[in-house]
Amino acid sequence: MSRTLPHGACRSASKLGDYTTDFRVLILMTLALVVGAGGLAGAWILIKLIALVTNLVWYGRLSLTTVAPSQAPLGLGTVLRPVVGGLVVGLMARFGSERIRGHGIPEALEAILTEGSRMHPKVAVLKPISSAISIGSGGPFGAEGPIIMTGGALGSLIGQAFALTAAERKTLLAAGAAAGMTGVFGTPLAAVAIAVELLLFEWKPRSFIPVAVASIAASALRPLLFPHGPLFPFPIMPHLPSWGLIACVAVGLVAGLQSVICTRLLYAAEDAFERLPLHWMWWPAIGGLAVGIGGFIQPRALGVGYDVIGDLISGHLAVSAVTGLLLVKAVIWLIALSSGTSGGVLAPLLILGGALGWLEGQVLPGGTGLWAIIGMGAIMGGTMRTPFTGVLFAVELTGNVHLLTPVLAAATAGYAVTVLVLRRSILTEKISRRGGHLTREYGADPLELARVGEIMTATPSTLPSELSLDAARAFLTGEGAHRRTWPVIAADGAFVAMVSAAKLDALKGCEAESRTLAGLASKDDARTHPHERAADAAAKMIHAGVGRLPVVDPKNGRLVGIVSRTDLMRPRAAQRASETDRQVFLLRRAPRRGQTRLAGKGRIVTDPLQLIERNTADSKNG
Repeated sequence: MSRTLPHGACRSASKLGDYTTDFRVLILMTLALVVGAGGLAGAWILIKLIALVTNLVWYGRLSLTTVAPSQAPLGLGTVLRPVVGGLVVGLMARFGSERIRGHGIPEALEAILTEGSRMHPKVAVLKPISSAISIGSGGPFGAEGPIIMTGGALGSLIGQAFALTAAERKTLLAAGAAAGMTGVFGTPLAAVAIAVELLLFEWKPRSFIPVAVASIAASALRPLLFPHGPLFPFPIMPHLPSWGLIACVAVGLVAGLQSVICTRLLYAAEDAFERLPLHWMWWPAIGGLAVGIGGFIQPRALGVGYDVIGDLISGHLAVSAVTGLLLVKAVIWLIALSSGTSGGVLAPLLILGGALGWLEGQVLPGGTGLWAIIGMGAIMGGTMRTPFTGVLFAVELTGNVHLLTPVLAAATAGYAVTVLVLRRSILTEKISRRGGHLTREYGADPLELARVGEIMTATPSTLPSELSLDAARAFLTGEGAHRRTWPVIAADGAFVAMVSAAKLDALKGCEAESRTLAGLASKDDARTHPHERAADAAAKMIHAGVGRLPVVDPKNGRLVGIVSRTDLMRPRAAQRASETDRQVFLLRRAPRRGQTRLAGKGRIVTDPLQLIERNTADSKNG
């Protein structure tokens, strides 16, 4: 329920804007350029480290040429190499930093949520090394999770070198993650999208602009280090029948169920590892054993698998090969990731979603490559809860903008399934198990939208400034004082001070200098104005440690109202009511003021805002 703002509020409103971003964003943009170049360099180093370890472990040579473990001869070494790699990663985590365990994104989220976006320099060094060892020795992981954490650590370290706020460090952390992802995949739009959907927890120009600058810088410099063009070109124009989008939705629903199964199996396997009578340092070696056995059965399930993604899109695979790859890759990835080794989730998800989409493409029109891409976008949107990232990622990876609508339909369907079935995603479940909680639903803060003049209690009960201290003390300690603090006003209505029994007790011994309440006047007392935002009033209330603020006309200093903690709850109650109260307005008798009819029930209930005001009035009247 809103009131008319006091005189002068409309003119003061011109000082407010749609955004709070100021010229400090230029500093962040400058730092983002450095972070973008550093994130790209980190991506190149990680890719080359993976190639170096792969060549050394599987082929016994020193080379930076990108190769796949699947081409190495099968034998006992196929089983043992991932075990050794897992053991090395476990030792690095035990004696280096435990933060290198896992796929990196939950750790980046925790740094943002609980550590002021501060990441340790060890992470920036050990994470790419441990990931290269894990992936290079055959681990079925992607490089995107490690590079997101590595790039994020770089951005955080640069942010820690300057006098920045935690929110500004968070922006640079997300900028480094986006730059690293752009370097690995060449997908600047998807990199910005994943920062917005996953890492920033806000939508502000202050954070979006620097992240975009870092991603653009990494994209501009990328041809110097990586091949130019889409990573997996798909120039074919998709030709779908009239019911083609329905098929896309169906593929998305299946991908959503696939996401649910993978998420639940992953954490079931993690629970199984927790029950082992062994220190967690040894778990990656056990996960490596599962990887080695799976690699012996299906060699192409080893490593990053970018070559497999390319073959799924081009369609150069047999049904039996894709089926075996889908099953083996899923099993070894889930076991290895739950063991706590170092590696990412995105590339394995693309293979799993792409393989299932490829198999569905056997009976759907348009070709298996098209449905593999649609399956990839759908499983990414569903499993990581990033539908826009899934769509943009599929388009940028293939360089085919005609895939936008089909992938959007599938990613939205997959996203809907996981949101409705799973309380948390594969990324946030780990944070929850560590005792944390986060929400990924963003909306405007009602206290930012409300003005003090709209929520204040007008014409409050007051005490006159001529009242003696003894009389005021007797009143405030008696039964008539139904609240602890009272506003004091002069004869002309000007605000003097807020007074309480505790404040008067503190004045004992100084009463000779101040015999009446008029002597309590102080310009330092916290106060607010009708045109200020409710959020500003709440901040003043917290800073002053009080539960009520006087609302003063800035022109003449007269008291025009009081804003309390209950008043501050009104915008939130209104927002809550807009989410929960269902009403029918057509063909229904209008309810009386202060009441709401529940849709389909025919039952009248009291409006929560009216109830708050009624209770407030009752408390004022004793």
